[in-house]
Amino acid sequence: MLKPNKLANNNFLSSLDLSTYEVFHILELSNNFKNKKINIEFNNKVLGLIFDKSSTRTRVSFQVAMTRLGGTTIDLNPTTSQIRRGEPIKDTARVLSRYCDIIAIRTFDHSDLEEYAKWSTKPVINALTDLEHPCQALADFLTIQEEFLNFKDVILTFVGDGNNVANSLILCGALLGVEVRIACPKGYEPNSLVIKKAYEIYKNKDLLKITNDPITAVQGANVLYTDVWSSMGEENQKEEKDKDFLGFTIDHKLVRNADKDAIILHCLPAYREKEITDEVFESKRSRIFEQAENRMHVQQALLSCLLS
Repeated sequence: MLKPNKLANNNFLSSLDLSTYEVFHILELSNNFKNKKINIEFNNKVLGLIFDKSSTRTRVSFQVAMTRLGGTTIDLNPTTSQIRRGEPIKDTARVLSRYCDIIAIRTFDHSDLEEYAKWSTKPVINALTDLEHPCQALADFLTIQEEFLNFKDVILTFVGDGNNVANSLILCGALLGVEVRIACPKGYEPNSLVIKKAYEIYKNKDLLKITNDPITAVQGANVLYTDVWSSMGEENQKEEKDKDFLGFTIDHKLVRNADKDAIILHCLPAYREKEITDEVFESKRSRIFEQAENRMHVQQALLSCLLS
């Protein structure tokens, strides 16, 4: 029976905190949890959640994953704790390290997450920052693996803002050797440092493509993926971005340019008729809710490896 392997890095702040072997191990472990082939108990272990941003799937999937492992979760709401009042991160991290066994943090600045990890003596997980969403990427690639059995010759096209999701797809895709294409308007490309790191990992540099042409990007693609155009904290840019992203909606016409068996992914929440049409969202190609479920299984596997 497959058992959780202790990860080389004590924290999971970025997709690059995992090796290729560790990504495959987590995916296999996730599949075993999903199909009830394994049962791991971490009795009396406590997961602390610090969420500076709103959350539905990430929060619930972490709570359920920890419960299924026999542990408990404490939701440290910044509005009802000293966190929002300006207590230094280094103080909060050192205190929580004495109460919790592992901490998942959703915040804005990636540097704040790194500051928590610097001062925490317990593992810290990135539950989303403005730079990366690595837990989401793991669930995405689990969903792709379930559909195509392996990643050989799979083409993943992300259409939309070069945001945290796009960044993690690029990095995780590089580790797995998956061809990743990002189609976004000019000025909305993924983080340049992320692109540089990915090119350093890819054995075949042609497997990563950044383009401003969505039609070219989806040609022959097996997976079409999108996300909201305006992320949390960008509400004041919404009108401007809605104009800039005209032509970047995943609709029936765009889907017709992809592979005939292509699947549709969206990390949710979705704004239908903006980044994706209702027709495509609800089509038989959609694997969006399988993808959402897989967040729970992946996080159960990730927690198991970090707590081992």
